[in-house]
Amino acid sequence: MSTFKQIELEPLLFADIKKNLQPRDKAAHKGDFGHALLVGGNTGFSGAICLASEAALRVGSGLVSVATRNESAAIVTMKRSEVMAREVRNRADVIKLVKGCNAVGVGPGLGQEAWSNVLFETALETNLALVVDADALNLLSKQPRKSERWVLTPHVGEASRLLNCSVSDIQKNRVAAVQELQHEYGGVIVLKGAGSLIFGGVEPVSLCAAGNPGIASGGMGDVLTGVIVGLMAQGHGLLNAAKMGVLLHAMAGDRAAQQGERGLLASDLMPHLRELVNEH
Repeated sequence: MSTFKQIELEPLLFADIKKNLQPRDKAAHKGDFGHALLVGGNTGFSGAICLASEAALRVGSGLVSVATRNESAAIVTMKRSEVMAREVRNRADVIKLVKGCNAVGVGPGLGQEAWSNVLFETALETNLALVVDADALNLLSKQPRKSERWVLTPHVGEASRLLNCSVSDIQKNRVAAVQELQHEYGGVIVLKGAGSLIFGGVEPVSLCAAGNPGIASGGMGDVLTGVIVGLMAQGHGLLNAAKMGVLLHAMAGDRAAQQGERGLLASDLMPHLRELVNEH
C-alpha cells in the first residue's frame, strides 16, 4: 500500500447533521423526497435487500424500489409492504426500474454470479449517484475502475481486496488506506469499522466516534447502504450523505445498544433512525 501523508481528522458532529434535517413543508408530497433504488437480494440473501430498502425509507426517502430475484421480491413485499419490489432478469429490466429514480444502492445480497454481474454493470451505466457495497465491491475489485459519482463503503476485508493488500496493512494505517482507496477509485470512500473514516479527496478525513461493538453483526452494512442512498435520493450530495449516513447509523446503534450490545440486530436500528432524522 502506498504511503500517504497523515492529514487532519475531523470529528462528525450531530449538530452539523441536524442543520440538514429541517422540518418539512406542510404542503410537501412523496415526490419531493426522492426515489431510491436498491439492487441485490440474490437467492438466499433477501434479508440484505430488505434491511437496505427499509433503512432508505426510515431516513425519509419518498419512494423506494428494489431490483431483485423473483422469490426475493415476494419476501421484500411481505416484510415491508411500502417497498416496491420487482423481479429483474437482465439489463433491460434494470434500466426500466432506473427511470424515475434519483439514487441507486447496489450490493446488498447481490452475490457474484452472472446475474449479479449484469445488475452491477447496469447500475454503473446509469448517470445516477451510487452507493456501492458488499458483493458489488467484490465485483469491483475484480475489474477496478474510477468514478466521481459513487460512495464506496468497504469494511476492512473488502478494502484489502480493492487495494490488493492484507487486512493488517489496512489496519496499520486506516487513514492512509482511505486516502489510497479514494485515489484509486474516486468518489467518496467510507472505510467502515471502529472509528469509521469518510474521505472525498479533499482534506480533512472525517472520523465517526459514535458506534459500539454491538453493531458488529450481520446486516449492519446493508442498513448503512440504505441510509446513505436514501439521503442521496433526497438531494444530499455524495460527501454530505456519506457523513450524515455514517453518523446517523452509528448513533442509532448506540441508542439500540442501551438495552445491551449482545444480541443487537440490524433491524433494531430502524426506530432510532426515524427518531434521529426528526430531531431538529
